[in-house]
Amino acid sequence: MHEVLAISQIVMWIVVVILAVTVLALARQIGVLHERIAPMGALTLDKGPKVGDVAPIFSLRALNESAVTIGGPNASGHSTMLMFVSPTCPVCKKLLPIVRSIAASETRWLRLVFTSDGDEPAQQAFVRRHRLESFPMVLSSELGMTYRVSKLPYAVLIDEEGRVRAKGLVNTREHLESIILAKQMGLASVQDYVRSRHEPAAAPNGVRDGNYDG
Repeated sequence: MHEVLAISQIVMWIVVVILAVTVLALARQIGVLHERIAPMGALTLDKGPKVGDVAPIFSLRALNESAVTIGGPNASGHSTMLMFVSPTCPVCKKLLPIVRSIAASETRWLRLVFTSDGDEPAQQAFVRRHRLESFPMVLSSELGMTYRVSKLPYAVLIDEEGRVRAKGLVNTREHLESIILAKQMGLASVQDYVRSRHEPAAAPNGVRDGNYDG
């Protein structure tokens, strides 16, 4: 009886050791995958003003009757994030708490402006329902057509000098943060950052492909 019990204990410990080794191996593989998979930034649609272009200037009035200027140099040194949303967009509604959170943490340099079009009473109800009263909401179909926005939610980041710094379709927090990161790093997108990390360093002092100029 004691021999059977001892053998079962030994077998159990062997199984435990095998499981532990398997878990460690899987954890290592997950780490390798995280290193290999590039971060997915906002999907940039190559339409409308391009990144680096001067943003068109719009003088609009928000639903709260405040005057809102989009584009042109910002006197307070703030960048402007345009968030194209709609009351009928399910993804927009899910993303709004994340947008509010990011805007609240970046108030030092970022101004958030929501934009939509359509029925004003419906838009007013949308603002109240999702607690957007702290941010200007402008209704302008021309703004959407200028930036060629065909899918929502869509974000455009205009820097303090009035240039388009980043833009794209944003469905997740990761997409939104990629817009912020692109501005802070001076890149058009996170994908540009990933590409820059994998490009070979430029040869110093005019050295190209092993040859000296002159």
